[in-house]
Amino acid sequence: MSPALTTPVVIEHLRDALGIGTAVPRLTWRTETDEPDWTQSAHQIRVTGPDGRVLTDTGRVPSAESVLVPWPGPPLASRQRATVSVRVWGGARDEPADWSAPVAVETGLLHPGDWIARPVTPDTSAPQGPLPVALLKKGFTVTKPVAAARLYSTAYGVYEAELNGRRIGDEVLEPGWTSYHHRLRYRTHDVTGLVRPGENVIGALLGEGWYTGRLGWDGGRRARYGPHRALLAQLELRHTDGSTTTVATDGTWHWTTGPLLRSELYDGEEYDARRERPGWSSPGHDAHDWRSVLELPFPEAELVAPTGPPTRRTETVAVRAVHTTPSGRTVLDFGQNLVGRLRIRVSGPAGHTVTLRHAEVLEGGELARRPLRGAAATDTYTLRGGPEPETYEPRFTFHGFRYAEVDGWPGPLDPACVEAVVLHTDLERTGWFESSDPLLNRLHENVVHSLRGNFLDLPTDCPQRDERLGWTGDIAVFAPTAAFLHDCSGMLTGWLRDLAAEQLARPDRSVPLVVPDILDPPMADGAHALWGDAAVLVPWALYRASGDLQLLRTQLPSMTAWLAKVAERIEAGGGLWRDPGQLGDWLDPAAPPDDPAAARTDPDLVATAYAVHAADLVAEACRLLDEKDEAAHLTALAARWRAAFTDEFVTPAGRLTSDSQTAYALALRFGLLTDERRRRAAGQRLAHLVRRAGFRIATGFAGTPLICDALCDAGAPQLAHRMLAERHCPSWLYPVTMGATTVWERWDSLLPDGTVNPGQMTSFNHYALGSVADWMHRTVAGLAPAEPGWRRIRIAPRPGGTLAHARATHRTPYGITEAGWRIEEGRLVVEAVVPPGTRAEITLPDTGETWERGSGRHAFSVPYAAPPWPPSPIGHPFVPREPCDCGTPEEEAP
Repeated sequence: MSPALTTPVVIEHLRDALGIGTAVPRLTWRTETDEPDWTQSAHQIRVTGPDGRVLTDTGRVPSAESVLVPWPGPPLASRQRATVSVRVWGGARDEPADWSAPVAVETGLLHPGDWIARPVTPDTSAPQGPLPVALLKKGFTVTKPVAAARLYSTAYGVYEAELNGRRIGDEVLEPGWTSYHHRLRYRTHDVTGLVRPGENVIGALLGEGWYTGRLGWDGGRRARYGPHRALLAQLELRHTDGSTTTVATDGTWHWTTGPLLRSELYDGEEYDARRERPGWSSPGHDAHDWRSVLELPFPEAELVAPTGPPTRRTETVAVRAVHTTPSGRTVLDFGQNLVGRLRIRVSGPAGHTVTLRHAEVLEGGELARRPLRGAAATDTYTLRGGPEPETYEPRFTFHGFRYAEVDGWPGPLDPACVEAVVLHTDLERTGWFESSDPLLNRLHENVVHSLRGNFLDLPTDCPQRDERLGWTGDIAVFAPTAAFLHDCSGMLTGWLRDLAAEQLARPDRSVPLVVPDILDPPMADGAHALWGDAAVLVPWALYRASGDLQLLRTQLPSMTAWLAKVAERIEAGGGLWRDPGQLGDWLDPAAPPDDPAAARTDPDLVATAYAVHAADLVAEACRLLDEKDEAAHLTALAARWRAAFTDEFVTPAGRLTSDSQTAYALALRFGLLTDERRRRAAGQRLAHLVRRAGFRIATGFAGTPLICDALCDAGAPQLAHRMLAERHCPSWLYPVTMGATTVWERWDSLLPDGTVNPGQMTSFNHYALGSVADWMHRTVAGLAPAEPGWRRIRIAPRPGGTLAHARATHRTPYGITEAGWRIEEGRLVVEAVVPPGTRAEITLPDTGETWERGSGRHAFSVPYAAPPWPPSPIGHPFVPREPCDCGTPEEEAP
């Protein structure tokens, strides 16, 4: 048996702890051991300074805690660097593990007074059209040896910094998109290795990005946050003699333009390589035509350090096929709908232009660009000419696409000269699923790809058309799935702080439909159920996944303010939430293409149901945070709203006034039916509706995350399996049979005849309806937290359908856990992996037997007879699974 090994400490939710924004960061570590039933009995944390001097040593602390453990010493000061190591005791013999590898942590600029830099801009007026990317720079002289150098930088817009001709960092589209009037994110870079004795130059490319670039549909609007792009940068040099030198943005900087004639998020980039300025950010460059910048006042917004990872290039994808369209155009197929841009390698004469157009699907063999609406999604590259091939990748734009049309390529096009560069927030993968059905596996992979494509700095609705906004309703329903698949706590924590800032700045404290909020009236006004409930549902999902009670504490003012707004609306409605502006069960498949809110379920029923659910969750959050009075108040509100719901929407026989899948799913999942007879009747009616629909889906945003769980609550798990396996439209697998590689916005974004849905909202990369993956993890495979943070694990698989096996894996804060099952020779074999320091409740299907087990690998085998497959309605037979090309396999679980 090998000794226990303590993994390196994780600081907060960050893999890189340079420039953190808190003086008292919390610490997390895992223990790796093959000793069965190992538990931690104590820990010791040691904090040392850069000189090796011990700043804090806790000694042995009796404790089983290893996740988000409070900082053990005095608060850190701005710019302070320390190194953290930990060792633990545990196991049957209570032996100490070796010390973990040391991890460095360094604070950023924690106080406004730490900044001497001022924003500088090349702009003198608000943009009336696309602006060229600006080049900004300043020279400085280093006369003394440098021990360490840090660059603290951000921008109004997007930027890339350079020092002495070298790119700083590998982030893309920095500083991302925050609610700029409230919070402006800066980043810290260690640039010690880029500083040289003597003459130096620091510079940056500055683009419009979300700050002054066009945002919104129907033409959108520019300069929503202000008239000026700007760079804010502070380079601090610490010399070996203890002195410091600071080079900061101010009125002494200069600017010019270069080859990037425009670079827009929606429309793409225009690059003329003949206008390049080689060596512009290096000493000795001729700068006679550079102009002085304009210095702006210091930002009123709070300057904040990142809480999650940046957007990065995460992979490249090769061309999978080359098509010649009916009109004679050349289209490249990358085999996967992705988010990013192209990188080309091309040779040709100076002045020759190559044009790259992007789209998600083909229609009639041609690039289907109508779903992009007003987004041109077009990049052009004009060659500088010369003997060597030229490489080009856009700088400050991104596209959602599977297909790219190439126009004007000089000579024959070698597909090896083009590749797609994938961009997304560089989240750590934490969840996996696989089964015996390749179509189901492809569905799950589609969910993963849609998450990645829409988690580009913030959780967007879609990545391709003239929108790409942080719609609150989408992430409200998808957050549990996201939190299983990737460690998104840090990223979504930052987004939730923006949500709270936007919400609490509104006079009526309502939650915006999108965060950051750029909508114009009338969409900007009013409170919307489910969308506004993101203020509750997202932090609750993150708490369930991480156990981070501080996150709930931080968001509680936002959560309670939202419930106060809901209570105001319900009181005005006579005990129910009555509002003609509700979005309801958005994108119910029965809604016409031009009216996605025209669902089968009464919007008032949806709104009131979600109000009850939100009140229940916030009451529980208040209890956890010892806010007893508020918890009691919200519990009483929920009870009154629940009774009003029953009186208005439920008959004595248990039927709902909206006789729809969504209505019954809401009633069952949110505990809105207070007596067993009505619950049983509602469950039976839901099962009837599902059978009557031929097992096709009949839910939109509000009902889709709940329908499978509701069927299980109704004692009909096989109907849920049957719905999941359905391949006719509308269903989860219909898009897979049509070649989808991401989740669609509509159940029928692509119609059975291969034409694009005529609606104006027809995205082919939209994760909300992929929320079923949460049920696949928790129920099909049977893996879920039994308490927040995965300290206790529930393993309770529900085999069904035609599946012969299924498995889910999750990287918890304590290590890898796994639940899987397979049917072989009339027996069901259930296997589980429980990480050190945790315990699992393992429940076998049918028998209901439950065991509790500690860390290690466990297996159970019981006799098993597959339940009967629900009969299909006449004229609507089940289509058996056929061999298919389901694309590349998903990334393997560890």
